[in-house]
Amino acid sequence: MTGGPGDDGEGRTPRGGAPEAPHAAPAAPAAGRPDPLGESTPDAADAPAPAPVAPSSPVREASSSGREAPPTRVVVVPEGPLLVDGPVEVELDDGRVAYSDRPQVALCVCRRSRSYPWCDTSHRRRGPHRRATPTDTD
Repeated sequence: MTGGPGDDGEGRTPRGGAPEAPHAAPAAPAAGRPDPLGESTPDAADAPAPAPVAPSSPVREASSSGREAPPTRVVVVPEGPLLVDGPVEVELDDGRVAYSDRPQVALCVCRRSRSYPWCDTSHRRRGPHRRATPTDTD
């Protein structure tokens, strides 16, 4: 009778003494070395090179699931800020960079905000921008 630890039921024990997984695929031979069955595997140098990416094509990051990341959504609010789905990185005109990891940010477009580039609703308190009209000049 068989039945020792690691026994495969036929009286044989796989190398290393541990039983083989019933659904394990055979290990592939190393690249460039002949297969024990007489087949050879290609060298890494023989593998086709990845296709180049056209510089004019948009580059989008892939999510962790491998799918393409959705485009960033920007909403223009009349007489208000730009709402941008975050996180965002804003490069200011003086070269500084402002970061936010919030799911949505409001970017000031009136430049009245005390926390520029983020909107603090100063556009509401001070009224909308008025355009110069011929009657405004004296």
